Amino acid sequence: MSRAPSPLYFTERGSGPPLLLVHGLMVTGEMFEPVMAHFATRYRVIVPDLRGHGRSRELPPPYAPARLAADLSQLLDQLAIDSTAVLGYSQGGAIAQQLVLDFPDRCDRLVLACTFAYNMATGREKVEGHLLPLLLQALGMRRLAKLIVGRAASQLGRERADWLAAIIAGQDPKLMISAWKETMAFDSRRRLAEITCPTLVVAAANDRAVPVHHARMLHDGIAGSRMIVIENADHALIWMHSAEFERVTDAFLGT
Repeated sequence: MSRAPSPLYFTERGSGPPLLLVHGLMVTGEMFEPVMAHFATRYRVIVPDLRGHGRSRELPPPYAPARLAADLSQLLDQLAIDSTAVLGYSQGGAIAQQLVLDFPDRCDRLVLACTFAYNMATGREKVEGHLLPLLLQALGMRRLAKLIVGRAASQLGRERADWLAAIIAGQDPKLMISAWKETMAFDSRRRLAEITCPTLVVAAANDRAVPVHHARMLHDGIAGSRMIVIENADHALIWMHSAEFERVTDAFLGT
């Protein structure tokens, strides 16, 4: 049976066992630039722009995790990849979980970095979650981008912070509000036990965007998972602590 090609824009680098990198909200696959060269020496690295983001922004809603996970499965079909290691970062970790839950045979190893099972786990998170669309409408994407980067990734130097803020500012605000509402609704807590592939949970000790309690929730819910907390790191973990992130990821994927 023939399958339609995936509508997602993606880049591919390297050769070896496949590794699918899933980016977070309001950014694109470019967010993995600090670790791409390293992973491409070991793996066939596939990096899509999710529906509604970057060069896949023309794809229509819905932007629910189930739709985004189905897009990824379709991309794997196009690339003739039956099963792959999957690394989801930030909101990309929610999409990675959904991929494993909906298409369990597609993932042989799972890395969940700076991510969550339920992003509204505390009262403060619920308040901030409802404020973000209002801030976007009041400030616009460019000013909101600077606010997000300054709060979540304060360890970044000026040049890298401006680069990341520019990626965020380049997204369509209406699409981002829609995608954010879907993110707020995501809740995998009751299904974590269904994730049976080997799983590594990576957290940043000083992450204000996705605090460590989210990693503990994932670790406690996924049987046999490993959890690593990288000290002195915030949500900019893959930029400011890329060597350590690469080391722990390689060690896990190689076992």
